[in-house]
Amino acid sequence: MPRSIRFHLDEHGSNALAHGLRRMNINVTTIREAGLVGASDLQQFTYASQQDRVIFTQDDDYLKLHASGIRHAGIAYCHVGSRSVGEIIRSLTLIWEIYEPEEMRNRVEYL
Repeated sequence: MPRSIRFHLDEHGSNALAHGLRRMNINVTTIREAGLVGASDLQQFTYASQQDRVIFTQDDDYLKLHASGIRHAGIAYCHVGSRSVGEIIRSLTLIWEIYEPEEMRNRVEYL
């Protein structure tokens, strides 16, 4: 059975976003659930990578971490204020439907 992409929401990921993804049966963690409230971007990035989770963010700093060559499970990036919660859920669901986890490794998908 093929594995599915799992997501981790950084501090920009709302509870509504997590709830919407879970309604679609998509595995997602939040910073609160992971015990990462107040953690640095690098700590969030490391957690997501160790857990083989694509990180959803609206923080440009994650793009800098990607550009620095740090290996990761994938980044789903959305510029702040450019999409509604519903649009983000639809975009992340599309990533979940189309890509295998291996295809997202070290990749940035712009929403």
